[in-house]
Amino acid sequence: MGSLETERTTVGWAARDPSGVLSPYTYPLRDTGPDDVYIKVHYCGLCHSDLHQIKNDLGMSNYPMVPGHEVVGEVLEVGSNVTRFKVGEIVGAGLLVGCCKTCSACESEVENYCSKKIWSYNDVYIDGRPTQGGFAETMIVEQKFVVKIPEGMEPEQVAPLLCAGVTVYSPLAHFGLKKSGMRGGILGLGGVGHMGVKIAKALGHHITVISSSDKKKKEALEDLGADSYLVSSDSSSMQEAADSLDYIIDTVPVGHPLEPYLSLLKLDGKLILMGVINTPLQFVSPMVMLGRKSITGSFIGSMKETEEMLQFWKEKGLSSMIEIVNMDYINTAVERLEKNDVRYRFVVDVKGSKLDQ
Repeated sequence: MGSLETERTTVGWAARDPSGVLSPYTYPLRDTGPDDVYIKVHYCGLCHSDLHQIKNDLGMSNYPMVPGHEVVGEVLEVGSNVTRFKVGEIVGAGLLVGCCKTCSACESEVENYCSKKIWSYNDVYIDGRPTQGGFAETMIVEQKFVVKIPEGMEPEQVAPLLCAGVTVYSPLAHFGLKKSGMRGGILGLGGVGHMGVKIAKALGHHITVISSSDKKKKEALEDLGADSYLVSSDSSSMQEAADSLDYIIDTVPVGHPLEPYLSLLKLDGKLILMGVINTPLQFVSPMVMLGRKSITGSFIGSMKETEEMLQFWKEKGLSSMIEIVNMDYINTAVERLEKNDVRYRFVVDVKGSKLDQ
C-alpha cells in the first residue's frame, strides 16, 4: 500500500485516440534508477512524426500517448552511476530512450539503428510500462540517451536540433558530404528542410531548395540563405538543373515521384530519404543505373553525432527559426503543422505552461 501512496507521477498532454487531440493526462513515472536522469522539461519541439503517431497514420499507435521527442530541460536528480550530468544542468533528450547495447549497431555507436531500440513514446520500456514523451512536466531518461547542451545555447533554440538538426547532420557526416564546395539540394522546406539549408550552408555548400511551388522562394533565398530555388513543376528549369547536384536531402513526408529528382543528381549522386512515408515509392532502374546513383535513407542520428552537431551549431553561430507556443495552443499548432503553416518549427514552452488545465 505504501508504494502506491508514494508512486511518482507527472502530468503531460496526451492523445486518447486517432483524432490526435491532446489534453491533460496524469501518469506514473518510475523512480530514478542508478543510470537515470530525472528531467524537468522546459521546452519541447513539435515534429511531423508526432502527427503520424498521435493520428495512428502508421497503424501502430497506442493510447493514451504523450508525444514530443525534442526535449530540453533541467536535471532534477541523477542516479548513483551517473557522472556526466549534475543537478541544475540543462540537458537534452531525443527520440530514443533505450537500446540493447550488444548488437553490431550499438557496438558501433550507432544505437539509432538498433533493432531493439526503445522510442521515447508509444513504446514499452524495459520495466513493462509505456514510454511517454516530452509534452510533459517531467521525464526519466537513461543517461546514455541524455546530451549536455553546450554553454551559451538558448534552450528553446536547441529543442529542434535534437531531431530535425541531427537528422540532417548525420547523413552529411556519414556519406562524406561535409566537404566545402559541394552542391546540394534540399527537397521540402519544413522543419527538417530549413535545418538542412542552415547546416549545409555552414559547411560551405552551394544549396538549391526544391519545392512544388514558388511560395517559399523569397524566404529560402533571403531568410535562409539558399543559393538557388527550383520549382519541381517547372520542367524547363528542372531540365537545366539536370546532373548538377552531389546530393539531395529529401524531407517530404508524403508519397511523391522520385524520378524528377534523380535526374538532378550528378554521377554517383545520392538521394537521401528522410520523410516517414507509408506508401511505396517508385522509380525505373535506369534512372539510377545510368549515373551510378544511390537512393538511400537515414534515421535521426546517434548520441555521438548529436553531440558533434550541437558543437558544430554553436561554433558556427547558427539559429533555428521557431515559433514558441504554450501547451494550451498545441492542438492548433498540430492543425497548422498539418497544413505546413509554420516557419519552421513549433517549440512548446512547457515550463511556462499550465499543464493540468
